[in-house]
Amino acid sequence: MTTSAPAEQSATMTDDQRPRPIRRERRWRRTKIALLMVAVVAVIIGIVTSLSPWPSAILIRAVFEKGGAETAAEMQKHVPDVELTEHLDMAYGDAGADTTMDVFAPASASGPLPTVVWIHGGAWISGEKENVAPYLRILAAEGYTTIGVNYTIGPEGVYPLAVTQLNEALAYIDEHAADLGVDPQQIVLAGDSAGGQLASQMATLVTNPDYADILGVEPSIEASQLVATILNCGVYDLAALARLDGVAGWGFKSAMWAYSGTKTWAEDSTGATMSTIDWVTADFPTTYISGGNGDGLTWLQSIPMAQRLDELGVDVTTLFWPAPHEPSLPHEYQFHLDMPDAQTALERTLDFLDAHTTR
Repeated sequence: MTTSAPAEQSATMTDDQRPRPIRRERRWRRTKIALLMVAVVAVIIGIVTSLSPWPSAILIRAVFEKGGAETAAEMQKHVPDVELTEHLDMAYGDAGADTTMDVFAPASASGPLPTVVWIHGGAWISGEKENVAPYLRILAAEGYTTIGVNYTIGPEGVYPLAVTQLNEALAYIDEHAADLGVDPQQIVLAGDSAGGQLASQMATLVTNPDYADILGVEPSIEASQLVATILNCGVYDLAALARLDGVAGWGFKSAMWAYSGTKTWAEDSTGATMSTIDWVTADFPTTYISGGNGDGLTWLQSIPMAQRLDELGVDVTTLFWPAPHEPSLPHEYQFHLDMPDAQTALERTLDFLDAHTTR
């Protein structure tokens, strides 16, 4: 019998035959390298997101755009079979698609109609007029001219660009009222989420001269032309928004950095002038305001705004739901028209419009 020397055996061992401690050591080395790489990537991401609002804004935008498209598709199923006159992508300014509007009116209209000018939401950094177009078609079918307005979102444009663009849009609507089927003496400003904030800001601009002076913007319509506002799930107190923590706090703070162009938005003129709860007066138009019980902004923003308007003597119509209401109604529940509670909100909105406009 022939045997090999121990040294020769060691030289011909395969990896699987080597002692287990050596294999474990190699696996642990690979694990450490992988963990180090993850840590390095995390540091790089942290540095990038601390230097620019773009990465976070694009991430948030992607989530919002998906939700906006799905919600618009849900609403589309509820658009009634009523013939409408539609003017899409009308330019009111010179900033391309950012300064365009869609106009809807019943084809049977024989003259100008009370007009709802709707400002879309999207945390000021996403969204477009197409997201609310089905809802505006529903309102138009009830006998109104409705207009969805685009504006430049952040970070592509920074505050107060959107405000000046929306003021320009109102000027265009007023100047071309006859062609658009608009009754210029019966304009309703409306919006959802960030659009609710902007609608409240435009209404404050029109009705509070001191606020207009602070903003340095001359209102393009008179207070007498603005007959009402519709505010769904909006933001009206930026100081309260700045106190949010967790994922929601990160999202809003990232969005505001992108929209304002500065991390110090909560302490400077941006937060102060966007906080319409501090600028509204008794001359603010009659208002419909609503939010879902499962939406933190309802308790932090919408209810306090309704209370402030009521204190000032403004005629306020509210639709809020008890805290234990089931199902829990999410942010912008009004657009989820498959839900009975959203249908209730639509009925209340139409009742409000009927009560405060004349057709």
